[in-house]
Amino acid sequence: MEIKELFNYRKDILKDSEDDNGFVSQSHLLCEVLPLMLDARLVDSEDFNESYCNLKTDNLKANAYTVNESGERLQIFIINENTINVATPSKELEISNRTDYDNQFKRVTRFVSKAVKGQLNEEIQDSDSVKAIASKLSSVESAEQFDVIEIFLISLTATVSFKGAVTQPRRIHFGNETMKAVYNTNGCRKSKEYLISRRLIDLNFLFNVIDSRGHREPLTVNFDKTFGYNIEVINAAKENKFESYLCVLKADVLADLYKHYSSRILERNVRSFLSFKGANKGIRTTIKEGPEKFIAYNNGLTITAIEAKVFEKKKKMYIRSLTDFQIVNGGQTTASIYFCKKEGLDISQVKIMAKINIVKDTNEEKLDEFVSDISKFSNTQSKVSSVDLRARSPQLLKLKSLSESVITPSGLNWFFERAKGDFNTIVRKAGRNSNRIKKEYPNERRFSKEQLAKYYSSWGDQPFMVKKGGEKIFRYFIEQIATEEGTKAIIDIDRKFYEELISKIILFRAMEKLYGQGKNAMGQLRSAVIPYTLSVLFIFTDESNKGKRFNLSRIWKKEGLEDDLSEYLKTLMLLLNKLIKKYSFSDDYGEYSKKPELWNRIKCSPEIKKFMSTSNSCDILKKYTISTKGTGGKKS
Repeated sequence: MEIKELFNYRKDILKDSEDDNGFVSQSHLLCEVLPLMLDARLVDSEDFNESYCNLKTDNLKANAYTVNESGERLQIFIINENTINVATPSKELEISNRTDYDNQFKRVTRFVSKAVKGQLNEEIQDSDSVKAIASKLSSVESAEQFDVIEIFLISLTATVSFKGAVTQPRRIHFGNETMKAVYNTNGCRKSKEYLISRRLIDLNFLFNVIDSRGHREPLTVNFDKTFGYNIEVINAAKENKFESYLCVLKADVLADLYKHYSSRILERNVRSFLSFKGANKGIRTTIKEGPEKFIAYNNGLTITAIEAKVFEKKKKMYIRSLTDFQIVNGGQTTASIYFCKKEGLDISQVKIMAKINIVKDTNEEKLDEFVSDISKFSNTQSKVSSVDLRARSPQLLKLKSLSESVITPSGLNWFFERAKGDFNTIVRKAGRNSNRIKKEYPNERRFSKEQLAKYYSSWGDQPFMVKKGGEKIFRYFIEQIATEEGTKAIIDIDRKFYEELISKIILFRAMEKLYGQGKNAMGQLRSAVIPYTLSVLFIFTDESNKGKRFNLSRIWKKEGLEDDLSEYLKTLMLLLNKLIKKYSFSDDYGEYSKKPELWNRIKCSPEIKKFMSTSNSCDILKKYTISTKGTGGKKS
């Protein structure tokens, strides 16, 4: 990687982050960066809740936040606004001093500290987007829910070392801190210690994610340095490219791992998407009634890595660290033990058998196959879907082929980035013709497989799933269009499917512009309002059982929305913006919109029934629907 490449990439990401007036928008930049962080598995979803706060008097700042899938980790994002000026010379953006970044992180830690103490409740107005998270941090709910507060600093700088003749990129690691909170519950005064984790998202990181074509960042777990202990093991197999170790882990080890790394330790676990409720009941009962028998009842863990740091001491063998650490069997056990401890159960007597497999000199694909075989031959728990979630999934290959062959009515192509980095690779190969490629496929006519899942699934009856994003919505999408062994394909991936898919993308993106972003937005709930609005439209057309379906081909032919439909959708979005707030049982509307109960209340609400029965709604639905007679009522 050369420094010049980093700054060339910076120009591209700034260009993609411009608003309609040509200014770089911090919200738009977040929309560009979050999918890359999802690729690296640092977050569970590309979705975020806007919470802009920039109190200059106290030098506090936060841009947005999200809560991870299992709910115990609050993730806060801050953008270093000094690094997004297009005119700033590259030399001023070469950072070698840790202090420059520390000063930015402190803006967030001060914000969190004041919020936890309740000192921002009066200072921030109710209408401010940051009010929800500031209020929550001062509540008992926050103290009981969150164990980790993870801060991501997004800085469009190159982190470098000036040692030597040539300036070289380098990486700076930031250690963890703790923050104490005191709160009252049920008349008792309690204290809570948050783990504060800091992570720099600079040009080095962003470029590496793209350059690695979407491969996740391997996780190295240093037990000695991070937790203060090593893992005692015995060697079970030692071959040229494979080693296996056996050990007995204390439950606290698993709780520590999940607290520090959350779902990152389960990325290769084919079962990690499942709810932990099934495992929780049995595990909780055993921990309560017979913790010493846990090791006998539980199947244990299978861990994989590509490198182990092993040492001997007093004739015993220990593992100090594991590179590319993954729990590929036992994800439910791991998470359940963590949450049992969080509930206050005593896990001190609980032990778990573990097998640690070290696969040396391998690549991502072969390691995936190895993990898949482990799951296939050893997993006898509840059924796991065999759908292919990788970029080489047959369904995604068909879509890629269609994107290359199908031309829009105006003679254009869309670019489906089946694997992360595909477009960047083509641009590089084009050399001097790279600008022509970028003009041929502008950002508005490109989409990734994660975006594909979101756009497709928004046209349905589960907008709360779309709001969750990430692995959840991608698996949901693949399972809708997949062919499993011995079953018939649910949907044909043909030209008609592709044209309607592009229509859904056009519809979704047009609504994003209608809703707006930042100061000109109709609210702060865009990522929830759009799928909720589309779902309302869906249930009153395709799902209404009235022999009508929405005419997506009309959007395909126009390659956009007609004025009356745009105005209608804008009005409907304004209504949904109000209803999400009205029917939420939490002030944290963005997070609560991930719950199915909110959607059930809204879609059955009198406000929706009244709106959809107005003369304007009837006229729009009449104009933009077609009969399903003779088509078998087939949905796409």
